Amino acid sequence: MKHLGSAIAAVLVLLVGSAAASDGSVAVVKTVKGPASIVRGQSVVPAVANERVFQGDTLRTGADGSLGVIFKDDTIISLGPNSELVVDVFLYAPAEGKLSFVARMLRGTAAYVSGIIAKLSPQSVRFETPVATLGIRGTRFLVKVGGE
Repeated sequence: MKHLGSAIAAVLVLLVGSAAASDGSVAVVKTVKGPASIVRGQSVVPAVANERVFQGDTLRTGADGSLGVIFKDDTIISLGPNSELVVDVFLYAPAEGKLSFVARMLRGTAAYVSGIIAKLSPQSVRFETPVATLGIRGTRFLVKVGGE
């Protein structure tokens, strides 16, 4: 009977893990300091540790806020105060050769550390700002976008 309980628990862990992996999320919030939120469609979700991020989400920080996000390909983006970034495209299916990451920085500051998509297909990664589009050929950069 004891082994049956362990087996059921193991199956439940596998099922929960599979559901989390196939929920459509592209990243997870790892760190939050101060005011930060995720705009998802017409909803605003507080950014808290372990909150999932989806394609199309807008990440926002307040005047004293910062936010650290890790994407499924191990890309890391950290936002500073008064920042806003849109996750326009994130496609990570290396077995199928489908790799793409496009982020759009609307305002504020961001630090970027590339993940697997940039290593396997650097031409498939773009970081857009109101005045320039960066093609990712290296592994790290900082960007500041001024204005409102």
